[in-house]
Amino acid sequence: MQRQRGFTLIELLVVIAAIGIMAAIAIPSYNDYTTRAKIAEGTSQLSDGRIKLEQFFQDNRTYVAGTVPASTTYFDYSLSGASTTAYTLTATGKGSMLGYTYTIDQTNTKRTTALPTAWQPTGGVPQTCWVIKKKSC
Repeated sequence: MQRQRGFTLIELLVVIAAIGIMAAIAIPSYNDYTTRAKIAEGTSQLSDGRIKLEQFFQDNRTYVAGTVPASTTYFDYSLSGASTTAYTLTATGKGSMLGYTYTIDQTNTKRTTALPTAWQPTGGVPQTCWVIKKKSC
């Protein structure tokens, strides 16, 4: 009597279904993870930019003509409302981060002013914090 070798069609289908289910869970989780890492790039540059603006203010007693962080892979940075007493530093997403906008000002108030719908907290945007995880500050 000869033994059968290999897999049956049912066994193969079960394995394919299991891989499909795992991929359906893993891929969105991985995408959220990479988005959080990109957000960290933007918010850390804003924090660094704020420190540099405060150092500039200490030397010049004004925020006018202060420097802005250089653009990164996922964010462009801009300085608005710069005066002798105030400023707003903004990170605007580009490429895969299009739709994300974060700000910080001279009082260290952190705001999220734009987010894609899937990332918006219950209260929507703007938020008086940096939304760095899906639907929460």
